[in-house]
Amino acid sequence: MLTKKQWEICLDEIGKMFPDAHCELVHDNPFELLVATLLSAQCTDVLVNRVTANLFKKYKTPADYVNVTIEELQTDIRSIGLYRNKAKNIQALSNMLIQQFDGEVPADRDVLTTLPGVGRKTANVVVSNAFGIPALAVDTHVERVAKRLGMNRWKDSPLVVEEKIMKWTPMERWTDTHHQLIFFGRYHCKAQNPACEECPLLPLCREGKKRMKVIG
Repeated sequence: MLTKKQWEICLDEIGKMFPDAHCELVHDNPFELLVATLLSAQCTDVLVNRVTANLFKKYKTPADYVNVTIEELQTDIRSIGLYRNKAKNIQALSNMLIQQFDGEVPADRDVLTTLPGVGRKTANVVVSNAFGIPALAVDTHVERVAKRLGMNRWKDSPLVVEEKIMKWTPMERWTDTHHQLIFFGRYHCKAQNPACEECPLLPLCREGKKRMKVIG
């Protein structure tokens, strides 16, 4: 397992590799980010951005989503995985925003998770990127990187991963760390064919060292 000092070294190296890491979901306001993040579950940001380019022209407010049939909304996001369930959740959360929050997205993670289809990861993405509140969302990339490095055990849940990273990372770096870990996992430490042989973290990486021994 990594030590806290080794984790700090990893963060610094990843920060050097991806100093400009950022949220790649295209959005202009908190509501658009909320919808885009919900759509991104089990889907690439590239595909989400392709869909929302038209979606956000057609729907501007929660009321716009509520005032169409579920069938029409499903058609609008049909190319995205789980589109039926996501359409249902988007309409339900839009209605809840209108009824309980005057149509505005609340800047509180715990409150956000009461919205239909909004889990802890989505809420963390929204509060950190839309409202500048320190948070650390754990998606598949962040989880994979933390476990490969030996920061966490493979059996650890995303919540355990989140808590460990937050404990060992200064709060002011949480949001940047989230983005940098995503970029590192998306473009370097990929799920398939990670670039271990050219990785500056290889001397510290549990799985990387194992992989290099296997390939010889």
